Amino acid sequence: MAQPHFLCMLFFLVLSSATACDRCVHQSKASYFSDAAASSGACGYGSLALTISGGHVAAGVSSLYKQGAGCGACFQIRCKDSKLCSSKGTKVTLTDLNHNNQTDFVLTSRAFMAMANKGKGQDVLKLGIVDVEYKRIPCEHKNQNLAIRVEESSQKPYYLAIKLLYQGGQTEIVAIDVAQVGSSNWSFMTRNYGAVWDSSRVPNGALQFRFVVTSGYDGKWVWAKNVLPADWKIGVIYDSGVQITDIAQEGCSPCDDGNW
Repeated sequence: MAQPHFLCMLFFLVLSSATACDRCVHQSKASYFSDAAASSGACGYGSLALTISGGHVAAGVSSLYKQGAGCGACFQIRCKDSKLCSSKGTKVTLTDLNHNNQTDFVLTSRAFMAMANKGKGQDVLKLGIVDVEYKRIPCEHKNQNLAIRVEESSQKPYYLAIKLLYQGGQTEIVAIDVAQVGSSNWSFMTRNYGAVWDSSRVPNGALQFRFVVTSGYDGKWVWAKNVLPADWKIGVIYDSGVQITDIAQEGCSPCDDGNW
């Protein structure tokens, strides 16, 4: 069971480490990889990656990946070549870690071409790497609550691994607790990697979850009161019944919006 002094310390760490200026515009470069490569991303989405944002997904550098906390974050990216690229750019979801510090993002080819003006997609693709500006934006998953997928590595009743899907807003989930439905005896889960969390202290019966969610400098608990049934199954995606829609509170002044 989580102790009060531990929870206070957790919130202190969460709030002190929250990233400000998430909505400010940043200057960098972007390149692309084949769409098929998206399924091997460091966030652990697997083949589901290409169902997110219509396949408009990207790998981000470590400062955006945030040791997995940035998985599922959404960004608007536009290339700065006005002859080839549109002023709106494209929207992508972070599903992978970019190990190459020459660019902040590596996009799927379809997302890369989506930055182009009409009929200029192949011309942009031929460049291979482009100057871009980008900002983080709220994720919108229409008619989708936060969902939990039970991973294949789970071994009932001793070990549970879950993957978070459809996290909305401009938020990060930085801690998860699990308990039997109706119980106040919570056990913490650990981020295994990316969007995958696990625990070897799995309660019996139906399971509820609570999440520490941050948005800019704000942190709060979000409760999902009845998520996994007592007979939860590997590979199944369960609706949490909650939507996360918080928008980051900025800590920088002024925050350049780049006329977006």
